[in-house]
Amino acid sequence: MENLKTIFLGNPEFALPSLEALIKENYQIAGIITSPDKPVGRKQILTPPPVKVLAKKYNLPVYQPKDKNELLEIVKKLQPDLAVVVAYGMLLPKEVLDIPKYGFINVHPSLLPKYRGAAPIQAAILNGDEKTGVSLFLIDKKMDNGPILARRELKSPILNSKFLILSNELAKIGADLLIETLPKYINGEITPLPQNNSQATYTKKIKTEDAFIDLAKDNPIEMERKIRALNPEPGTWTLQQVQGKPMRMKILEAELTADWKLKLKKIQYEGKKPVEV
Repeated sequence: MENLKTIFLGNPEFALPSLEALIKENYQIAGIITSPDKPVGRKQILTPPPVKVLAKKYNLPVYQPKDKNELLEIVKKLQPDLAVVVAYGMLLPKEVLDIPKYGFINVHPSLLPKYRGAAPIQAAILNGDEKTGVSLFLIDKKMDNGPILARRELKSPILNSKFLILSNELAKIGADLLIETLPKYINGEITPLPQNNSQATYTKKIKTEDAFIDLAKDNPIEMERKIRALNPEPGTWTLQQVQGKPMRMKILEAELTADWKLKLKKIQYEGKKPVEV
């Protein structure tokens, strides 16, 4: 695939194994497209996306478009044969999708058409699923709707893990599946199969308010799943009375006891360091 002019679009840690795999397989990477640097933390330090950091390590050209118009101009300039997308987060307009001969291939961490959208890994944990996996599909103008090139299933017990563990495992599977599938697709050995839209389910971007836990009222099983699914981001939290005032408390780790009650293991009060309970 050395003569296949390729671009890569992605942002977070989840995208890194796929990008590194393409580099090691000697794909001709004409450009890396990622989000603009963003201020992070209390001190609002301007921080590059993980994909940009990896791209710089390999001296690959990086582009950080602010909107779809800038993105279109960049892709027009690069004129790739193929585009690979892993957790980029922007819906791509048809004008962009039509440029590469072999289209845009997305690495998505669910067994599509289940869990289209922004938070498929979290959804699998929150719903107590017994299996999940990775899908490779050709992007069209609708969200996670395009025809499937390949899927690979991952079963429990990994699903009983925390978000970061499951995400890392799916990222590795996605990278392996990508490298296995691309040559077959390029050589015409794979027929993309349309998704069954009647079976489609959707996830939404998770906000801070979605991570709130009511320790007095919520179901212990659901709370435990939420703590595994929504840490480290956006981070599960509750309000506790401290000296007569409500104080925000992060719930970093917890477990279910033998009698199905929730036992807190690590917490962090606002402005304080994490502590074991």
